[in-house]
Amino acid sequence: MTRDVLISIQGLQFDDSGINHVESDDELDMIETICPGKYYYKNGAHYLLYEEIMEEFFESARGMLKLKDKEFMVIKKGAVNAQMVFSEGKKTLTDYHTPLGNILIALDTKKIEVQEDEDCMEIHISYGLEANYQFISDCNISISVKSLQ
Repeated sequence: MTRDVLISIQGLQFDDSGINHVESDDELDMIETICPGKYYYKNGAHYLLYEEIMEEFFESARGMLKLKDKEFMVIKKGAVNAQMVFSEGKKTLTDYHTPLGNILIALDTKKIEVQEDEDCMEIHISYGLEANYQFISDCNISISVKSLQ
């Protein structure tokens, strides 16, 4: 894969009523973020660096994705600050800091699937999401990375 890549991240976003008030999947919206980024492979791990425009906070956040074996890490700094770890078969906790307040998030990772070839990589993560010790939903994240040539 080339150093310059296009990253697509598809996942869930909560409606404006807030994470603690989600009563059905109808209140969750699928969102997709597409942005250019940089790809690195070092010490057996894949790294992706990107900047995400967060329109709802009128700011941006720098992001780093790290994939090594069956562990996937998302680090965001800026409008939102978080370090989320998806580790297959494990539950991890993190504080998710937003301008609207902090949320304690639990990620119960069921499965991480990775498909890669010379010019692209697909990552699919299935997990259970909890917020402030309350189950919210079973979720999926799909990340697609393609070389820019």
